[in-house]
Amino acid sequence: MPQSVKNNPSPAAAPPVRLYPLGDAAVVLDFGGGISAATHGAIAAYGARLARQPCAGLREVVPAFTTLTVYYDSWLASENGRYGPYERVAAQLRALLMVDEPPEAAPETTVMEIPVCYGGGFGPDLAFVAAHTGLSPAEVIARHTAPEYLVHMIGFAPGFPYLGGLDAQLATPRRAQPRPLVPAGAVGIAGPQTGIYSLPTPGGWQLIGRTPLALFNPEWAAPSRLRAGQRLRFVAIGEAAFAELERPPR
Repeated sequence: MPQSVKNNPSPAAAPPVRLYPLGDAAVVLDFGGGISAATHGAIAAYGARLARQPCAGLREVVPAFTTLTVYYDSWLASENGRYGPYERVAAQLRALLMVDEPPEAAPETTVMEIPVCYGGGFGPDLAFVAAHTGLSPAEVIARHTAPEYLVHMIGFAPGFPYLGGLDAQLATPRRAQPRPLVPAGAVGIAGPQTGIYSLPTPGGWQLIGRTPLALFNPEWAAPSRLRAGQRLRFVAIGEAAFAELERPPR
């Protein structure tokens, strides 16, 4: 059964963190609070603390909108079978939640600009989004390029960023019939979210534009261009600029 532990940083404001197993080699910490910058900050702070004080057998930490999943090596965590691995790891994670540390200063982050060519063949659903929201295509573009977005998590496909900060008036339901193939770089809207397809995949988001920037390459030292906690904004460009940016360097 999930167990709740109040985390120290803001006990009056933050909901208790629930812990529960995921299979036999992972623990999920559910921070609750809904999708927000505050929840993201709590997850990021705990993840940084865990990196400094790793639990037994730690293998990987995966942040999401409201959860942090901690994967561990069951044999190492059990100390060669002396302890129950989940119980031991969960106890260490609970203890880390109770550590009273001063809040870390927010790191200075550069806002990455993502060039996007909107509409036409690059954004075949722009007109639908405009009709659904009661805005003109130009107003949709203006509202989509205005905010500074926060990358809450990478998921769905390698390098695909889930972004927070979309103008609420742009919220549009997914397509009734998903496309069998969406090109890499496609920028879409699904409900209250916006994101960028990092690889050619099937998808049902409403496509309003496309960026010429590659978001994922397994040959890069860091395969994903974006990461959780990063901030970005979209910049509208024309077709000529798209072709120039898409051209590989000589």
